[in-house]
Formats: sequence, C-alpha cells, structure tokens
Amino acid sequence: MRLAKREVTDTETLRAMVDACKTVRLGLVDSEGIFIVPVNFGYTWDVPAQDPRIPSGAASMSTRAGAVTARPAAAPHLTLWIHSATEGRKAAALAATEAAATPIAIEMDIEDGLIHGSYACAYSYAYRSIMGIGIAHAVTSPSEKRQGLGHIMEHLAPSEEAAYTSEAIERVAVWRIDVTAFTGKQREPKRTRLQ
Repeated sequence: MRLAKREVTDTETLRAMVDACKTVRLGLVDSEGIFIVPVNFGYTWDVPAQDPRIPSGAASMSTRAGAVTARPAAAPHLTLWIHSATEGRKAAALAATEAAATPIAIEMDIEDGLIHGSYACAYSYAYRSIMGIGIAHAVTSPSEKRQGLGHIMEHLAPSEEAAYTSEAIERVAVWRIDVTAFTGKQREPKRTRLQ
C-alpha cells in the first residue's frame, strides 16, 4: 500500500467496514476475459484465539536482533456467502475457479463524501474499502445452503424472518468464499475548523 497512513489494521474497524458494505464485487475470469460482478453477501468473521500463555499486548523478544517488538494481533478469518442462479456466466466462472483452485478478487467500499478543493485536481472522495482474494467453494448440502442463506439474510435484513422451501434450496446455488488475504483502506473526510 503506497500510503501507509490510509491502511486500516484494527480488527474491529475492519469488521465494521465489512458490516457497513452491502455489496461485494467479485473479480472473475473466463474464456471471454476478465469481468466484475457486484453481488449481495453475508459473512462470518472469526478472530483466532491468542496463545493464552502470552498476555495480550505483551512484547516478544527477537532472538536475531535482540530487539523487543509487540506481538502482532491475530488476523481475522473472513468468509463471504453469496447466492446465484445455477447457470450463467458468473456461475460457470465460479465453478471453473473452484475446479482449478484459482483465487478470485473481492472488493467492497463505502462512500463517505466529497472532499472539496480550491482547484479541480484538489477534489477527492472520502471512502473506506476492503480489497482481497479468496477461494470460492460451491455449497451443495441443503443444511449448509440454509446456513449460507441465513448469513446473507442476517447481514442484509437482520430483522426479517427467512424460511426456505426444499424446492428453493435445490434450485439456488450458494457459494462460500474463503477470503485468504484482505486489506482495509480509508480516506477520512476533511474536518472543518470550528468557528
């Protein structure tokens, strides 16, 4: 990342960014070329437990340099859940990437407003974004499909009840994307001075 000051590394801030996004864009490739598909999603967010023998925030010694460094926080595991028709370009591309274990790209963002400038090139936009890669897996068991659809509904319409008929479960394709790496980035809105 060119501007390290814009990188977001705090786990709770990253999760809040994912939660605020309602659309993820998938970067896929097929015989026709590269294409991007925006889809609704659900997610699960798991933060691995730290080694209980090492207190949180404790320093660890580097034996090579003899320097004391802070123990890094455990990286969260992000899993995305999407659904689609069982046929079509997106479904075929996802199936091909799964068969080849080829990663797909993911991107999600939140617009936080226009940043005004004194001349045209000084204008910009405040935003928060997540970019990464993951491996797509077709979900085939009815119980796991229900689980995936439940995550989608929980994220998009948490107050709504969701029931799925056996026929609907059979007809829908559900995909689990195990995100293997992602980064967060933020450009904050400019603060105005108090009068």
